[in-house]
Amino acid sequence: MSQAEDIESVDEDGVIESVSGPVVTATDLDARMNDVVYVGDEGLMGEVIEIEGNLTTIQVYEETSGVGPGEPVQNTGEPLSVDLGPGMLNAIYDGVQRPLDELEEKMGSAFLDRGVDAPGIDFEREWEFTPSVAEGEIVEPGDVIGKVPETASITHKVMVPPNYEGGEISSIETGEFTVDEVIAELDSGEEITMHQEWPVRRARPSDEKETPTEPLVSGQRILDGLFPIAKGGTAAIPGPFGSGKTVTQHQLAKWADADIVVYVGCGERGNEMTEVIEDFPELEDPKTGKPLMSRTCLIANTSNMPVAARESCIYTGITIAEYFRDMGYDVALMADSTSRWAEAMREISSRLEEMPGEEGYPAYLAARLSEFYERAGKFQLINGEEGSISVIGAVSPPGGDFSEPVTQNTLRIVKTFWALDADLAERRHFPSINWNESYSLYRQQLDPWFRENVAEDWPERRQWGVDVLDEEGELQEIVQLVGKDALPEDQQLTLEVARYLREAWLQQNAFHDVDTYCEPEKTYRMLGAIKTFNDEAFDALEAGVPVEEIQDVDAAPQLNRMGVADDWNEFIDELESDLKQQIRALY
Repeated sequence: MSQAEDIESVDEDGVIESVSGPVVTATDLDARMNDVVYVGDEGLMGEVIEIEGNLTTIQVYEETSGVGPGEPVQNTGEPLSVDLGPGMLNAIYDGVQRPLDELEEKMGSAFLDRGVDAPGIDFEREWEFTPSVAEGEIVEPGDVIGKVPETASITHKVMVPPNYEGGEISSIETGEFTVDEVIAELDSGEEITMHQEWPVRRARPSDEKETPTEPLVSGQRILDGLFPIAKGGTAAIPGPFGSGKTVTQHQLAKWADADIVVYVGCGERGNEMTEVIEDFPELEDPKTGKPLMSRTCLIANTSNMPVAARESCIYTGITIAEYFRDMGYDVALMADSTSRWAEAMREISSRLEEMPGEEGYPAYLAARLSEFYERAGKFQLINGEEGSISVIGAVSPPGGDFSEPVTQNTLRIVKTFWALDADLAERRHFPSINWNESYSLYRQQLDPWFRENVAEDWPERRQWGVDVLDEEGELQEIVQLVGKDALPEDQQLTLEVARYLREAWLQQNAFHDVDTYCEPEKTYRMLGAIKTFNDEAFDALEAGVPVEEIQDVDAAPQLNRMGVADDWNEFIDELESDLKQQIRALY
């Protein structure tokens, strides 16, 4: 059955005048901006993006080949919205929240027919609802009235919709219900179900946006140690092809200290998304031992899917993230990649014959990026609880050129910048994040948390590591001209310490059972062991010991074993003791 046949109480109130790729122009269509419409005899889903006199321009979320002038256009009168309720976790959607597994079952193949549709959540499945409020209690918009065990990891909290008035609960039920059955009634006459709808282009309401003070612990040493992101923060991962953007986001999705993960594959290659879709259901959640998908929602929009659906998938993802944020959860949203989203905007803009901006991108590129990243944050919610959304967007600049518009506009918005480097990737240094180009503006506001929860001297120890790496960068320019042996011994020793920082601390093996995740305490201790080597080595150098003898102590190469040591605490204790003993024995 086509989408057009599914829609009741809708008149064929428009006619197609022209078709240009994903952009369709209709006449005599009584519509408002952002209304969802069904286009052509097959009922292809689209959205109104421009109205000029009697002409209405629509971006169609499906392939438009074969659609021609004269075919009907039906208006639903509703904006593009997502279905919110139990059943979104462990699901894989396309860019407009159609469940791919359900559509594949309908079609009998992985390739979807045009005009097919399915709701974002299952309206037939029954869920066990347990009230958390009683009859006679006053509830307001956003208040939690009950709970549903949605997955093995996450309890779904059923809330009063934010667009309700609220009031006294006149009745509330316990038991198993479908998402559209009434579970509670208010004295105002409002009925509450487990299902909500929300327009994707409008942020869900919150009371106040707060300054985040807690880090989103990622388990990646270079991120937690040098360039931390806050819970409720924003980050960009730009990098050329093959530099490790997707693997970095996979690591964050698996290990980041978030309750819920929303992963948006926006216009990426089909084989990459296939890998994500196949791997994620198999992954074990390291926190609970249960499947990782039980706290994950995937939105898959590959590069061969219609370009307009790519434009909408980012909004679908952030709206789902806001819904879980309203329950008081900490949500991490991974968008891979915002460059493909921007390219979709560019294509639609050119079809509309809008005045192009830099490199052909629309003039409103920066505004759209800002609107998206602004929906991240740590929020005081309308029900008095707290929740957060951390947004991490990958950027794919052509040829690794960070001066192109998407990267530059993203840089103006986000507060954490993890610059991937093709040269590091070629040298098999992973994560290939360039420590000289990356930065985090959250450091100072997160330092009190690290002081309290890890070590009092965390910021000072981190700054020591930064200073050594900066000095190495300056010395490398001299080394390329005159060679390492021409340097004074103290500078040769600095280069040796920096080498251990790079190889033992900043490098991390995502595929090693132990090294794949590094808690902040271990990150701190590993940096401390390298600093111990540094301090003891410079003391020996001042006592007249030749630098070659210091470099040759047996314990020094063991610094590279810290990341993969099973009992790392004991290993580092012994290593620091050996370093002190062996270096001091030289003088």
